[in-house]
Amino acid sequence: MTKNKNSSLSTGMAAKEFNRRTLIKRGAALAAFAPVAPMFVKNAFAATSGEVNVLMWGEYLPDSVLADFKAKTGITVNHTKIGDNGEIIAKMKAGGGAGFDLASPTNMRALQWENLGVLAPFDMNKITNIGNVNPGMVAVGERDWNFGGKGSHWVPQLWGTESISWRTDKWTPDGLPSFGDLWEPNPGIDGAFMMGRTYSMMTGCGIWMHHQGKMDFWSSYKDEDTMRKNWEIITEYCIAKKGNLVKFWSGADPQKQGFTSDGVVVGQTWDGPIVSMMKAGEPVAYQTTEEGALAWVDGITLSAKAENIDEAYELINYSFTPEVGGQTINEIGYNSAVIGASDFYSDETKAISQAVYPGDTASKLNAWPPEPPWFADARAEYANKFETA
Repeated sequence: MTKNKNSSLSTGMAAKEFNRRTLIKRGAALAAFAPVAPMFVKNAFAATSGEVNVLMWGEYLPDSVLADFKAKTGITVNHTKIGDNGEIIAKMKAGGGAGFDLASPTNMRALQWENLGVLAPFDMNKITNIGNVNPGMVAVGERDWNFGGKGSHWVPQLWGTESISWRTDKWTPDGLPSFGDLWEPNPGIDGAFMMGRTYSMMTGCGIWMHHQGKMDFWSSYKDEDTMRKNWEIITEYCIAKKGNLVKFWSGADPQKQGFTSDGVVVGQTWDGPIVSMMKAGEPVAYQTTEEGALAWVDGITLSAKAENIDEAYELINYSFTPEVGGQTINEIGYNSAVIGASDFYSDETKAISQAVYPGDTASKLNAWPPEPPWFADARAEYANKFETA
């Protein structure tokens, strides 16, 4: 991304530089790619309920994709929109999975789902397009979501990062942005200026401290005593810097609103919402940090009480085609787990991808580690301390 406050992306040049090799290299930051399997073919024997109930992140099913899916299959998607992993768990626990056929938790949450009993293993023979999907990401489900040895309970759909974004007309980082720019921005900013999701910005603070040699942040995931020692330091520091804070966010729309109406200058955000603002011509930018952006993979799970099972597999197979993967990313701004989706990216999407992950930065992402229940509970405790300070 250019560093001049009033500059714009050169879409044509960046699009020329962007190619399949670039996407493969970026995907290699999470896992290696594999050959592509057959395209989506409607199952002539699918059930005829005509609908599928999906509990999924708010922006993951664009209207154009849902309309195309219905036109090709006759199936209506009833989309319950969520903006946080805790919300997914709460809604699934409330009825033991009843009312939903599919849900979309993030990869590192497996240990929080394993003992809930609300998911069913996939019949991988019914996911006929699984060969279209990044095999390293598929392996995450086989390894981390194979509950009770019954097989994978999770398949990958989209991946993205969490990093630093900013108002290009009000601030420009000195080089790559840093997670530390929320707390000690370079160059400096007067007054309250920043936003973030509470536990995410505290995690970013820990990564920044790690790179400064102030703690071994990644050891926080090994045992609770170590985690608490690190997070006591993080929490104390964040509270000391609370004067920087404009707002906490939860979900995609509040991130956008932070920059458009709430006076935020710098934020720790997801890539998707800000990339969509960049495409709309808003004066904002998103870029991986010098410490390496946090990377995650959102997947699809099958409810233990799913009623529209054939329709659920229809939607999965449809989603796992390169054309749909590309169309989805062009609209929502994340990254597809589907191999070949980049062949269907628009020139604008390709240019922005180059700006977000310049040079070899896409090979230096930090995969968000698996989170056991004790970690999530303790982290919530410290996040609450920061929120109520």
